[in-house]
Amino acid sequence: MAIKRILVVDDSATERHVLGELLSKNGFEVSFAEDGETGVEQARLTKPDLVIMDVVMPGMNGFQATRAITKEPETQHIPVIICTTKDQETDKVWGVRQGAKDYVVKPIDAAELLGKIAALG
Repeated sequence: MAIKRILVVDDSATERHVLGELLSKNGFEVSFAEDGETGVEQARLTKPDLVIMDVVMPGMNGFQATRAITKEPETQHIPVIICTTKDQETDKVWGVRQGAKDYVVKPIDAAELLGKIAALG
């Protein structure tokens, strides 16, 4: 399945802008959510081809939101890439255990992120 529509879930307006610009310039249709709860709801409603998920957010964090998306029958087919400043190996392992397909550390390396998206497509 080719990835065209990406949902970016991040509580930072700056990060949403940076990711949105990068993804839009590379031909993706991008939508946004500002927190985990909204991200899970958006995934249910819009069925994006990919979710890029921050971890540290108020309320439902990115690990919890990733688990919710990857465990629900109606959204479990949607891959999630965790995108966070948390760069410990234990964080990466935990993210994958929650259902994430991949893990990227901020600040984002554009080529690395685009490569990971291409690998999923």
